[in-house]
Amino acid sequence: GAAMAHGHGPGRCRCCGEEAAERGAAWGLYLRIDRQRLQCLNERREGSGATVFRPWEERGDRSQFVESDDDEELLFNIPFTGSVKLKGVIVMGEDDGTHPAEMRLFRNIPHMSFDDTAKEPEQMFSLSRDPLGELEYPTKIARFSNIYHLSMHFPKNFGAETTKIFYIGLKGEWTEAHRHEVTICNYEASANPADHKLEQITPQTHFIS
Repeated sequence: GAAMAHGHGPGRCRCCGEEAAERGAAWGLYLRIDRQRLQCLNERREGSGATVFRPWEERGDRSQFVESDDDEELLFNIPFTGSVKLKGVIVMGEDDGTHPAEMRLFRNIPHMSFDDTAKEPEQMFSLSRDPLGELEYPTKIARFSNIYHLSMHFPKNFGAETTKIFYIGLKGEWTEAHRHEVTICNYEASANPADHKLEQITPQTHFIS
């Protein structure tokens, strides 16, 4: 009886929930960003650039945004924790002049500076104002199929002094990096304590050396 009072059957309810969850999962690449090394150049408030990479479901949170400082340009350096195939991007801002008007994407150029943005990007987009995060910009997947670092340059906006971005969605696939040092770290971390009987009195020495 309770289900009937709900207005529609539980079947439909579950379905739209699943659809939203699936859509949200597609935009889960933000989980694969190496946040320790994420950079946003020309951000007014330090660390604010990182806040725009969050769950798709939370894109409407207007309290988290990045605003540019000296002029309207913003540049994100986004290192991933593995290899990424980037399929699409969402850029959400205000419905006014602060919304970025152009986006330029570069692949695998860590620590890009504004000087480096003179290079030819892998792909460039003219952006429309998207206050609700509804527009998806599809990438040329062949160019973005094996990237470990993405740089996003926003050179201009729709006429305001500064640029504001509330949410950036990254859609795609992630595969684990098979790097030698990763294996070594994991082995050390899970080493059997019995192997280190001698160090048990002063366990630190093992790690300091």
